[in-house]
Amino acid sequence: MDGIRFGRASLLCTLLLWALQVVSGTVIVKVTSVMEVLKGESASLPCTFTVTPPFANTVVEWSIISQDDQESRKRVAFRSQAGDSEVDEETHLLGRLSVAEDFSLTLSPVHPSDQLSFVCQVNGGPAGTGEATTALKVFFAPEKPELTRPSSQAISVGETTSSEIGTCETKNGHPQPRIIWFKDDQPLPEIKDRKEVTYMVPSVVKEASGLFTIKSTLYMQPSKADKDALFTCTVEYSMPGDQIKKKTSNTITINLNYPSETATFSLINTEAVKEGDAVSMICETDGNPQPEFEFTKDGNSIVGQGGLLSLKSVKRSDAGVYLCQATDFDNMDADLQGEITLTVGYIDPMSVTPAGPLSAKLGDTVEIQCKTKASAAQTVQWKKDSKVLSQNGALSLQQVTYENAGQYMCVGAVPSVPGLTAQASVNLTVTGKPMIEAPVHGTVSQEGAMVTLKCSARGHPAPQFTWKPSGKESVSVDGNKVVSSVTLAASAEVMKNGVTCEVSNEHGADSKNFGVSIQQAPPPPSSTPPSSSITRPPSTCLPPSSLLGCGGAAESQQGGSSGVVVAVVVCVLLLLLLVALLYFLNKKGKLPCGKKKSHKDVASGEVNNDIVVEMKTEKANEEAGLLNKRPPTQ
Repeated sequence: MDGIRFGRASLLCTLLLWALQVVSGTVIVKVTSVMEVLKGESASLPCTFTVTPPFANTVVEWSIISQDDQESRKRVAFRSQAGDSEVDEETHLLGRLSVAEDFSLTLSPVHPSDQLSFVCQVNGGPAGTGEATTALKVFFAPEKPELTRPSSQAISVGETTSSEIGTCETKNGHPQPRIIWFKDDQPLPEIKDRKEVTYMVPSVVKEASGLFTIKSTLYMQPSKADKDALFTCTVEYSMPGDQIKKKTSNTITINLNYPSETATFSLINTEAVKEGDAVSMICETDGNPQPEFEFTKDGNSIVGQGGLLSLKSVKRSDAGVYLCQATDFDNMDADLQGEITLTVGYIDPMSVTPAGPLSAKLGDTVEIQCKTKASAAQTVQWKKDSKVLSQNGALSLQQVTYENAGQYMCVGAVPSVPGLTAQASVNLTVTGKPMIEAPVHGTVSQEGAMVTLKCSARGHPAPQFTWKPSGKESVSVDGNKVVSSVTLAASAEVMKNGVTCEVSNEHGADSKNFGVSIQQAPPPPSSTPPSSSITRPPSTCLPPSSLLGCGGAAESQQGGSSGVVVAVVVCVLLLLLLVALLYFLNKKGKLPCGKKKSHKDVASGEVNNDIVVEMKTEKANEEAGLLNKRPPTQ
């Protein structure tokens, strides 16, 4: 009995010692609690641990928790410190998983279905086990939402049930996005109760790829105020880092039918209407669709096209009161009619008295009147060559000349109606003897050359031309002038007496003489030095060996004969001064040539170092003439 008790006591002690040893060991595991990644990218889930006491063959197992059953786990891979590693084959992650040497789990590429909880469990042997969980979240932006209207007919205001406005759809998003409706940029409350006037019917489809396609259909009972409303929808979705982003759809309006309450009848033409214009009048109501319209003028029916009444090339008889009437069977009590008073501007043809063509003698007075009638106050002007001659319809021309001949235009206008004008023209002919314009002098390069002269004359009937002497003639008309040209040789007689142009008609004659001269050729370009240079006239300057010479004697001869005269005078004055100086030095005995020497001294061949100046008789006579003195003997 005692042995049994002792054995039991020993076993109990052993169990207690083993329990104390287990309790004393710890395994601490650290992971990233939430890992966010975009679809198609790689996800690396780290797992670090501490085992106390250390265990040489610690094993790390990665498992996933089912979304349907949080208590159910399934291992996907493991790795030991000894280097053993394995990926389980019976999971949808096969082929995309690997466990690194640091025990982190890498998943690539990430699918939307990978949004699961991943558990890292560490088995530390005697130290026990520990685990931690990472929640993997997968994100993918959905496509831009598309908003479509129903294919059914228009919605009528006043219906007792809600009508479909449109359907908003967005595809391929993760996690599941959210659709928000807007009317005129204002969000509509998200109501799913079909008993309400305005509500939405959502639907969600999870595609085989794990992405979500969502739809939302809007129903409401619109009023007339919604006829121009703009509807849009926005998809709101999540992205990593707690980001909330949005994408907005296209815009739609609703095809809404509503009864008419008022009608408007208006003239489309923006400017005053005149005869010949096309006129358009439009009649419309504030309802939809537009009812049928009837048009009348002064009680007579007129055919229009829908609500448009068009009149082509109106006349003054088209002026009057036009009436538009409409009937809307959805609102029989409404007074749907409009009225337009159409005014058509007009102006009668211009009446000219006396009627043309007119003829007047040179120096006569011409009186012309111009009148018209119009729908409003009008202006009447007389013009000639765009120049205004009269503003009151009366034109008076005193002592007419040939310049007064030509076409006169009478222009009438109604200032209150832009573009409403009328006009008439009259031609005035002035008769009388011809008159030659001032002659133009002719020039030729040399005697005998050909010269062309032009003689211009005014007169009616057209004058006849005679040239004296004659040559090759031609006649042309320049406005109300007649021009005769003659070409002939510039003989000595022509250059002396000129050429005479004679003109005549039944009322008289006129003549003018045209002179002909030789054209002075321009002076040729000078090749002499500039005016500041010095020249020496050879006839007056001393030889270069003289004491002073003629330096600075004259200016360049570009200035003509006057410059030559000035140069000669200067040289003569300098020569006189030189002669006077020589005479003075001779009288004072300063010059060696002034000493008297015998022929003997010269013949004996004595050499004198002084300079001998020999004055010859001709030179002495020239000097004596200049100084009014007798020439001295040698």
